[in-house]
Amino acid sequence: MDDEEIIRIAFAENRMIVTMDKDFGELVYHFSMKHSGILLLRLEDATGSEKLKVIKNIMTNYADKIKDCFCVFQHNKFRIKKIKEEREN
Repeated sequence: MDDEEIIRIAFAENRMIVTMDKDFGELVYHFSMKHSGILLLRLEDATGSEKLKVIKNIMTNYADKIKDCFCVFQHNKFRIKKIKEEREN
């Protein structure tokens, strides 16, 4: 499935995408694709258990702040960017 289809389905189902694929940033910023939230993990050298630990930490501490945002975790830093867009109902 291509990235555009993934983001369309996730938006239709009101789901956040958790990914390591930077292409989702391009879809959101350059092509203004509507989304329900993107969590980009820049953890290329991390083990599966390390990635899981990061995701659990983010969900425990930021779940109420990341809806409809573009978020990036990199170098032990977490950034949340709210993107202004009107959500279709």
